[in-house]
Amino acid sequence: MVDISKMDIERIVADGDLDGLLSAAIVRRVWNDIPVRFSHPAEVRRGGVDDWMTRKTAVLDLPFHPMCGLHIDHHLTNKPTPEQQESAAKNGCNIVWAEALSAARVCFNTFQESVDLDDIATWMDMVDKLDGGKISRQEFLSEHPIVWIGRTIDATDESYCQTLLQHIVEGLKPTDLVKLPIVAEKISHSKDEFRRLQSMLDECTKVVDRMAIVRLDGKGIRTNGYLVTAHFGDKCDACMIIHGYDEIGPNENEKWPLSASFYSNSFLHEEGGLFDLTRLATAFDIDGGGHANACGCRIQALTKSGQQEERVVDTIDIERNIEAWLAKWSLR
Repeated sequence: MVDISKMDIERIVADGDLDGLLSAAIVRRVWNDIPVRFSHPAEVRRGGVDDWMTRKTAVLDLPFHPMCGLHIDHHLTNKPTPEQQESAAKNGCNIVWAEALSAARVCFNTFQESVDLDDIATWMDMVDKLDGGKISRQEFLSEHPIVWIGRTIDATDESYCQTLLQHIVEGLKPTDLVKLPIVAEKISHSKDEFRRLQSMLDECTKVVDRMAIVRLDGKGIRTNGYLVTAHFGDKCDACMIIHGYDEIGPNENEKWPLSASFYSNSFLHEEGGLFDLTRLATAFDIDGGGHANACGCRIQALTKSGQQEERVVDTIDIERNIEAWLAKWSLR
């Protein structure tokens, strides 16, 4: 367990999803009222949160930052070597990495003996299932409050994320949180989008070699693999979801670059997928990664023969990346 008595944390940078939100809530129980910034892996790796990094910054559910003071994570591609841990400790940084279904679980296990987390325990089972690919199809399609709260979270909606965080820190139960007007409104919107996505899937998806390829690029919509694999059932062993935009103007901060997310069909393969999908996520993007059964990366500029080249990413690169990923997938 981390000896928090010798630590001084003044700010948090956490992933902008349900797991990151719960991780931040737990750590904020330890260091009360410190500011939290929600981010994503690509932003951390490109230096977008450097201005928040000091030895008094905790980084949660995100890639390691060499200037932070505390790093807590569970992603396989972020697992530190003993040498990296030793080096970080010498430089005043504590790394807490554990093989767990969620980063929130690592945070919970780390601090449960130091601060009262009994109410947070209510969240943990479903957060583990959602982030660790252990949720059943029935649970995914249910009215479970935590499932729907998770679907409302959008890191670009800073005010809403901060509102959720504060209520969780204060101990509001999931069943009460969904009754708040702002959350109920977000869930209603998410349900409309969920139904719209379900109706879109057949039009924007093709299954090749048991890989469901979903083209959401340019549509302003994002989703995770659960919806896709629940929809296509035993027709696919995994899916790749393309999202983002090939052209982003200087004032279009809400748009995100062309990216791909990869997910095993956890409903079909409950103990893990047939292939380590990080081999796809890291094939061309040095910043790609995640779990073997859930990971992602940015679309990269490739030549016709599938070699990386230095130029701006264009729409044509989507098909070139997909073709190269399918070639690697075929070797499973």
